[in-house]
Amino acid sequence: QVQLVESGGGLVQAGASLRLSCTTSGPTVRYYTISWFRQAPGKEREFVASIWRGRTTYYADSVKGRFFMSRGSNRNTVYLQMDSLKPDVPAIYCCAGDTGVIVSSVRGQRNYDDWGQGAQVTVSS
Repeated sequence: QVQLVESGGGLVQAGASLRLSCTTSGPTVRYYTISWFRQAPGKEREFVASIWRGRTTYYADSVKGRFFMSRGSNRNTVYLQMDSLKPDVPAIYCCAGDTGVIVSSVRGQRNYDDWGQGAQVTVSS
């Protein structure tokens, strides 16, 4: 099974930036769709962003224009750059991956078999 490892979470103030990394032990990101989902206590897990097979990015409306996904020079790493962070309750950001996700399904968490443990992000006001 493919392992995904997130890093880069932390506590920041509103307006600041944070970059999360997701490194996979399996397929290179060129052939693998990786997405970020987040979940706050008591809330449903929600889609944040996706990079489909290493080339096309998709974002939730709530983060569009502030969050950006990209591939690293390392073939197995993607980044989620989060700018202009808004104050919110702490949330766990998880990266998820799969080789079989089609473009129209990138936002569906059920389409991913591989999940990381998550990284906590807290934005204070």
